[in-house]
Amino acid sequence: MGEKQASADGDRRIGRRALLIGGTAAAVGTAVLARDELARLWWRAPGVEKPRVQGAVDFRGAQWVAASDANWRRADRPDDYGIDMVIIHVTQGSFASAVKVFQDPGHGAAAHYIVRKDGHVTQMIRELDVAYHAGNRAYNERSVGIEHEGFVDRPEDFTDKMYAASARLTAGICARYAIPVDREHIIGHVEVPGTDHTDPGEHWDWERYMRLVRKVPSASA
Repeated sequence: MGEKQASADGDRRIGRRALLIGGTAAAVGTAVLARDELARLWWRAPGVEKPRVQGAVDFRGAQWVAASDANWRRADRPDDYGIDMVIIHVTQGSFASAVKVFQDPGHGAAAHYIVRKDGHVTQMIRELDVAYHAGNRAYNERSVGIEHEGFVDRPEDFTDKMYAASARLTAGICARYAIPVDREHIIGHVEVPGTDHTDPGEHWDWERYMRLVRKVPSASA
């Protein structure tokens, strides 16, 4: 009986100790989660707004054309949401039509960038903000979206100038956020979980594109 009682007392002591440690860990975890959530909600506080320069772009040479506020969410990336992915899209239409729908508050979606056939790059959402482009909230929060003018079934739409300009753009994004230049981190819209999109389609030359991205001096290894 004495041994059993001692064993039971030991178990109770261990149980109380584990409970205390577990409770402390849970409290710390809760505090971390609360801190992270507060960091994400900083911009909702009255009178608090991170300074922004109107018309500023993240890619040198890009033209700024603002998307509708309804098609993206203000954020403070990568401080509140880490960026570890670039998602490649195709507009399924002209450059002008893509700009038009991204400026339409009823459209509900927009990408950070559009690359035209002639290599011109337009930025419509800052990289620090969350664009509604992937059809998956978690992927939106962790990625930068790049649209490309054209149609998935027309390989002639993917011009040399488009590939080159897009590769420079992607390489710069990867360098800024230390994103590995590989197909796990540079993906097509079709590869986003839960999506019903097929872009960039079978005619997008991934081997060529990745080779071009890696050739850019600023690209990460």
